[in-house]
Amino acid sequence: MFDTLIRRIFELSDSQPDKTAVAFKKETVTYRMLAQKIRNIGANLAHMGIKRGERVLFTALSKPEMVACYLGIQYCGAVAVFMDKNGTAENSVAVYEDAQAALFLTDKPMKGLPDHIRLFSLKQLYAADALCEIPEYIMPDEHDMAELLFTTGTTGKPKGVILSYKSVYHILSNTIEGIGITQEERLLLPLPLNHSFALRVLRAALYKGATAILQNGFAFAKEIELNLDAFDCTALVAVPASMEILRSQMQDAFPRIMGKFRYIEIGAGSLTIEQKKRLTGQLPDTRIFNTWGSSESGGALFLPVNDVVKNDAHIGAVGRPLPQVTVQVLDENGNPMDKSDADHPGRMALKGDMIMAGYWHRDELTAQTLKDGWLITSDMVFTDADGYVHMLGRADDIINVGGEKVSPVEVENIASEYPPIRECACIGVDDPNGVLGQVPALFVVTQDILGTDKVSSSGNEINLPEKFSEAGIQTFFASRMERYKFPQHYVMLTELPRNRMGKIDRRQLRAIWETKGEKDLMNPVLSAILARRSIRKFTDKPVPRELLDMLLLAACHAPSGHNMQTWRFTVLQNPAKISQLKATITEVAKAKKVNFYGFEQPPCLILISNDVRNADGCQDASCAAQNIFLAAHSYGLGSVWLNALMTLCDEPEIRSLLSSYGIPQNHRVWCMAAVGYPAAPGAALAKKKDVVFYVD
Repeated sequence: MFDTLIRRIFELSDSQPDKTAVAFKKETVTYRMLAQKIRNIGANLAHMGIKRGERVLFTALSKPEMVACYLGIQYCGAVAVFMDKNGTAENSVAVYEDAQAALFLTDKPMKGLPDHIRLFSLKQLYAADALCEIPEYIMPDEHDMAELLFTTGTTGKPKGVILSYKSVYHILSNTIEGIGITQEERLLLPLPLNHSFALRVLRAALYKGATAILQNGFAFAKEIELNLDAFDCTALVAVPASMEILRSQMQDAFPRIMGKFRYIEIGAGSLTIEQKKRLTGQLPDTRIFNTWGSSESGGALFLPVNDVVKNDAHIGAVGRPLPQVTVQVLDENGNPMDKSDADHPGRMALKGDMIMAGYWHRDELTAQTLKDGWLITSDMVFTDADGYVHMLGRADDIINVGGEKVSPVEVENIASEYPPIRECACIGVDDPNGVLGQVPALFVVTQDILGTDKVSSSGNEINLPEKFSEAGIQTFFASRMERYKFPQHYVMLTELPRNRMGKIDRRQLRAIWETKGEKDLMNPVLSAILARRSIRKFTDKPVPRELLDMLLLAACHAPSGHNMQTWRFTVLQNPAKISQLKATITEVAKAKKVNFYGFEQPPCLILISNDVRNADGCQDASCAAQNIFLAAHSYGLGSVWLNALMTLCDEPEIRSLLSSYGIPQNHRVWCMAAVGYPAAPGAALAKKKDVVFYVD
């Protein structure tokens, strides 16, 4: 069977004309509207002289106009060429020229482009009625080129993946079957639409007659929640890194919000075993799928995570092929292996109607990749008796330790279950002793986990954080994998380098390793500064007096202008008094229209005040507060700055309370430091990277 998405949308425009096909914020496009837009755009492109088979480049915005223009290009028989919406003018010129495009549809400022590049407004084309008689849609041959996806391979050189209409149809069909998409689906799609994962999901949803809700990325978890409620979304597509962003930002609300989805498909990267267990535990009523795919094949291996978590034999797998997809494991000579296992892996080859037609103007690479109908990948795998595929990593990522093969994926899966590790990545590096050839190196992003209660000198129990240590993780590894697989080097990072789709950038990791002398500047103090997060929700456990004394010792050792030290640190631990202060501030802030948020119910509040006659009082208090926050982090405590009192402390109701705490009338409270044991990890928020300027 063979069909096109355009023909199917025309069919749906008759059977369900008023159903929303695509939505973005307040804009909704029904199937009838989408069908008409496709016809208008196709007619206008033909009127502009675009001929069948010509390539048309366009900016792949996460908006309805992108969907309509993509299909309008194919309506007139041209080939759709996707351009990253964040692509630079230089990138755009390179793709335009490589594709030998006839037109570039974009509204991005493109200064200094060569004269031969023909530009037209994507928005204008989308908004225009047909300027001529609309030609009849001509069904293409299944082998005709439909799309050209430019992807960056391991060499970093862009390569165009040619997808025929046959490939596109079977890619979307596999997605529908592998995930179980229904016509009633309202699918939230926050991924860039120039990426093969997002595209195949979009095509599948539209072909099924479902609704696709577009969103511009995962930067703000609140936008996920707003779209979820506004459109009553039933499904979400994501990548592993974006799920971690959402979990970090939503914190304890994650199960409540994300549990509303019927299913979540996670692609463009494999979940670790720890992530699989955690997600299914937090979202027991949501179906979780992890899909392996590529630009060359679409989604080819589908993993029902909920099912395999119950079966340890398959929990490490990346998926199982559908009946119409065939997987072979090839030995080093390219011959099929009768049997493969963890000790005898091979290169994965795929066969099926979804396979690409080849690489654009890359005949040699096409010949190396496509052989007798098989797509030869760079992934080292083995298969088990039930047909599940287990991934060890790309062929050039496998680490050769004295002749023994080590999978970086296996090391990462095991290391990610070590509690102090938030995330990690493994690569092979040269053995400094020159004996083993290569040894594993592990790049680690840590988190503090509360360890065993320890008894202080006064007899009180103090809950100190379990810290990452090489000795600790080596002990952890000892019962879980062979010694030759142990990482020999550990590099501490504040975040792992990732590409735009959230995949770990191993090339960048190797670059970091090559310049690791700079990374040696990282020390415990700097690590604490970079790892500290604001914590607003705390457990009920009180903060021991010994730890508070150390926090206040750190505060008193902060810099003070002219060493005046006119500050005062007032500690509240009585829950009733903290609640009373919160209620009073809330009432006064509302009356005075002062923004006030984030004051939950901490077990401890430290009010930092300073004499108003000290011109440096604010700065002194700020330095002391930062010392408190860093000291708290070092002990596994959470903290956050609450700043409403700096503008409200002289209001009569509040001043009365402050006086009852013994705070002098001539003191302004510059900061309330909330301190306690975290109820959840703090959100790892993105930091701006364009704020530092060196002046020569």
